[in-house]
Amino acid sequence: MAVPGPLLVLSVTVCVLGLYHVEGATDSPTLSPRDASFCHGGLEVIYPDVDINKCLVISKDLKLREKISKVWDAPQIHFTGTDKRKTYVLMMVDPDAPSRTNPASAHWRHWLVVDIKGSRLKKGQLKGTTLSKYSRPTPPHKSGFHRYQFMLFEQPPDTTPSLTKQEESSLGKWDPQAFISRFDLGAPVAALQFLTQNHKD
Repeated sequence: MAVPGPLLVLSVTVCVLGLYHVEGATDSPTLSPRDASFCHGGLEVIYPDVDINKCLVISKDLKLREKISKVWDAPQIHFTGTDKRKTYVLMMVDPDAPSRTNPASAHWRHWLVVDIKGSRLKKGQLKGTTLSKYSRPTPPHKSGFHRYQFMLFEQPPDTTPSLTKQEESSLGKWDPQAFISRFDLGAPVAALQFLTQNHKD
């Protein structure tokens, strides 16, 4: 399948928020074409009560928002296009921190794993080197919807991605494009996002 150009990674993250109607989503059926194009490649993010395989808005029903923010740990990751001979990088970011109208702390780094062996990923096992441990989505009260974006990249051979000391010092105000460029990751082979807001809103 055709892979979007490298600039799509950041251009999509700043586009207008859209809502997509799927299982587990709200009742709003509208999604901007640019937001819809973010999700591609067959990436699947699986929490105990919700299987995310396309762009969606997490429903307030069944307390899903509360479970994602306060109960569930890191989801299982599946990628239909996994090549067991390759190595991958997974990142999860929030481009809307602390809010979409004031993303002063974007991108907030929620998860970063490198050296993921394709042979393990093909079995649904996310085994690799964790540079940033999984941090649950916790949108601030009355900050509106946040996009939580998962991007999977092929890791070039003989490359060991790492964070700088400055990057390690904070999860907020991270520049994923700088990281992508520094290690020549290119465009993501697959990407997925879900939208949620504070469970009390």
